[in-house]
Amino acid sequence: MNGKDLRIVFFGTPDFATAQLDALVSEGYNVVAVVTTPDKQAGRGLKVTFSSVKHYALSKGIPLLQPANLKNEDFIADLAYFKADLQIVVAFRMLPKIVYGMPPLGTFNLHASLLPDYRGAAPINWAIINGEKQSGLTTFLLNEKMDEGEIILQQVIDIKQEDTFGTLHDRMMQEGRSLVTKTADLIASGNYETKKQTTFMKEPKTAPKIYKNTTSINWNQTGEKIENFIKGLSPYPCAILSFFDEIEGKEYNFKVFEAKFVRLFEKKNAGILSVVSNQKISVSCLDGEVQLLDLQLSGKKRMRAEEFLRGWKSTGKSIIVKN
Repeated sequence: MNGKDLRIVFFGTPDFATAQLDALVSEGYNVVAVVTTPDKQAGRGLKVTFSSVKHYALSKGIPLLQPANLKNEDFIADLAYFKADLQIVVAFRMLPKIVYGMPPLGTFNLHASLLPDYRGAAPINWAIINGEKQSGLTTFLLNEKMDEGEIILQQVIDIKQEDTFGTLHDRMMQEGRSLVTKTADLIASGNYETKKQTTFMKEPKTAPKIYKNTTSINWNQTGEKIENFIKGLSPYPCAILSFFDEIEGKEYNFKVFEAKFVRLFEKKNAGILSVVSNQKISVSCLDGEVQLLDLQLSGKKRMRAEEFLRGWKSTGKSIIVKN
């Protein structure tokens, strides 16, 4: 038996999951149902928005379930109706045992790190923020603990110097397609072994969810750490620079999409924003300065620094930014 002979139920929400669902459907795997999050109201008009996975499922005519409560009896009955041999989870919330234990071949998850490192909601962001040179993908069988099930397959992916969250996310999203189908084939064959996640040698690195109030840049750090922080949050949710210009009497909030660290031997106080001849905007840090290359002032469009400076009435003086 191969993976295409199985009845598969797929769980997922964002674009990252949609790419894996598309790999299964495009290559002829029998996806009998899709489970995704309930619709949401967003924006000023409270317009109803669908998840990326829902859009895809509707376009392919795949039966769809959108439970608010994964332990709800009606949802459990609806899920059981599809008689899945295997369930696949990508970028979805934690499943209760009554759900992940339902199919005879179990449920596996695709996670965007080399487990046990970077368990949690934001593994790609944190790998870049922490300056890792490598990350990867892991498929593992679900159990009652978050991201701690036995590993099936892993694939190493190099992190390039210029990588941001966005570029690494997209590369992992594409690499995951083949790993998901290979894992389904292995499970269908029955000829595979899993390995436990070993953590006794060292404490694994974690990847907690990133909230808006944790995206402000701390300038009392080395430039390398600041640059990695900016790359790890670009293009979403984005690192934030805030300062109050006492001369203009205004508070400014910027999203910073791209920056470049320049090491300086001359020591400066960290957190001083400077504009030089309306051509360069930079902020001092512990061992140099961070030049802001691509940014967005709150309420304005995103633009390159040189374009931004042409329209910004800067004082030309140094300004202390907020940490």
